[in-house]
Amino acid sequence: MAKWATSDIRDQSGCLAVVTGANSGIGFVAARELARAGAHVVMAVRDTTRGEQAAGKVRSAAPAAAVEVMELDLADLSSVRSFAAAFGEGHDGPDLLVNNAGVMALPHRTTADGFEMQFGTNHLGHFALTGLLLAGLSRRPDPRVVTISSGAHKMGKIDFDDLQGERGYKKWKAYGQSKLANLLFAFELGRRASGVGLPLTSVAAHPGYAATNLQATGPKMAGRGLEERMMGLVNRVIAQDEEHGALPTLYAATEPDLPSGSYIGPDGPLEMRGRPRLVGATDRAWDEQTARRLWETSEELTGVHYDFGAVAAGA
Repeated sequence: MAKWATSDIRDQSGCLAVVTGANSGIGFVAARELARAGAHVVMAVRDTTRGEQAAGKVRSAAPAAAVEVMELDLADLSSVRSFAAAFGEGHDGPDLLVNNAGVMALPHRTTADGFEMQFGTNHLGHFALTGLLLAGLSRRPDPRVVTISSGAHKMGKIDFDDLQGERGYKKWKAYGQSKLANLLFAFELGRRASGVGLPLTSVAAHPGYAATNLQATGPKMAGRGLEERMMGLVNRVIAQDEEHGALPTLYAATEPDLPSGSYIGPDGPLEMRGRPRLVGATDRAWDEQTARRLWETSEELTGVHYDFGAVAAGA
């Protein structure tokens, strides 16, 4: 049996997709292939100049593509709110939201709202964005949210006593926590939507080990040139390219009949590379008590409160 490829993406005509972090890496490939398949793609990016350059590349690859660029900085909740408001003025609601943007293993930094950068960007920013777009999603006939996690979720633990790493920051511990939070959110979103009869599909994906700019950003910010060069070497020797790294995201975004709670990753050894398939998550990712507590904490921190009952009633 042939393995899944971008040629297997179903016609996406009529689909309005929002892809965060769409100017580079996996987000760019996902945006390009969705547009190539007929979707209208909103490339939600922090730097609109780079975003327009990326959009130009999409149009070159797919001249008929419908793409637009909108500013979104997930490390600034005011930007998240501004994006959601501007999107709502121009569109009824997205059919597909791909929560892709992220940062990895940075030296200690905080967001505009004072959150630890990895937890604040990777989880809280996307939590707020999804909540602000939820009413629009509910108006679409078959809405789907894809949240990108990582194999690093397996080393993650939600430290409710020190979510922001203030007592002792370790960059990989913080990254693992943020990626576990992504899965807890994705699975809980599906449960809560189902609980009120909202036909929203919430799935997750991870790219395996894909060569993107994520690996070099942390060492570069810390001024560790040797580590930066080593990461570049590892990328060249071990990692798969971003084209293959985007396949789990595209599968999760477009494959019909995927139930909420599906988690897609590569089929190769240790899920490091390969073609997309259903993969497993740790028991911690399925812990409903932790998921509920994280949800409530995220609402308090972001000020974005999900009212599923009202959304379902208005759908």
